Amino acid sequence: MSITIEAVKTALTQVIDPNTGRDLVSGKSAKNIKVEGDDVTLDVELGYPAKSQIDGIRKSVIAAIRALPGAGNVSVNAYSKIVAHTAQRGVKLLSNVKNIIAVASGKGGVGKSTTAVNLALALSAEGARVGILDADIYGPSQPMMMGISGRPETTDGKTMEPMENYGLQVSSIGFMIDPDEPMVWRGPIVTQALQQLLEQTNWHELDYLIVDMPPGTGDIQLTLSQKVPVTGAVIVTTPQDIALLDARKGLKMFEKVGIPILGIVENMSMHICSNCGHAEAIFGEGGGQKMCGEYGVDFLGALPLTMSIREQTDSGMPTVVADPDGKVSAIYREIARKIAVKVAEKAKDMSGKFPNIVIRND
Repeated sequence: MSITIEAVKTALTQVIDPNTGRDLVSGKSAKNIKVEGDDVTLDVELGYPAKSQIDGIRKSVIAAIRALPGAGNVSVNAYSKIVAHTAQRGVKLLSNVKNIIAVASGKGGVGKSTTAVNLALALSAEGARVGILDADIYGPSQPMMMGISGRPETTDGKTMEPMENYGLQVSSIGFMIDPDEPMVWRGPIVTQALQQLLEQTNWHELDYLIVDMPPGTGDIQLTLSQKVPVTGAVIVTTPQDIALLDARKGLKMFEKVGIPILGIVENMSMHICSNCGHAEAIFGEGGGQKMCGEYGVDFLGALPLTMSIREQTDSGMPTVVADPDGKVSAIYREIARKIAVKVAEKAKDMSGKFPNIVIRND
């Protein structure tokens, strides 16, 4: 009995992508299915970076098809294809950045910058081209966290090249000022600086640009929502009531300006003693998940309060590169995959598909 394309499709409905929870047919990941005699070839296209996931998915596909009566050789080409997705209405996408993800918090001190840099590194480790924009003009921290010093270069006198380390492209006002120099700028100058950093940095074909936001809901947040094409926002909080109170304000701000919330990350959820390993919820527990339930958004994951995260980041080698196979890095990678999957599920940007319409009187 010869195998058919319909039989292959039926088999693929039993293969579930562990990251999306959907089968490869309904998720439209299975493409170009071809049957020649008893041999089957197909592509499996994932809309998110999945370097560590592809081999397992590929093996599951091969096993499912080989179980079909009459199946011969099975060839599966599995890969990631990251495309641009829609941003808030009326804001044009950047030509060299597919998706912009804002990492924000309502207040300072919740580990937002540490979370942002590790999520960027986790996406990069999965095969994506990633940049990080340090939008905290008053307190830039990414140069230190990324272990980068020096000044950005320019090749045309109009734009500046991003600084690079660990495979990430980085732009920050911190590269252009003395580390001890206070930024005594008023709101309009700060927002202009943010726009210049974003638009005059010569980003090199990014799949994702992670924007490390300053705390609060002020001028920079408003500029971001009105002039920067944001695909979605991630809110970072701690379980502490006062942090959750401010995180709610940040979440509501993004909702008001039409930027989707991709989910909430609970940082410092549990203190792990470096001597005995005892776990204690010193900031309370369950606050992030409760907030997700209240607002109908996804809980992306919880990160422990450990000395190693602080030490690694302060030394300019964040956890995902300092201890790539450790438990904390695994949490960052899982959260990053969830964010990328949420982005992939959004509507694709089709603005480049439509021709310009010109009306002339001949």
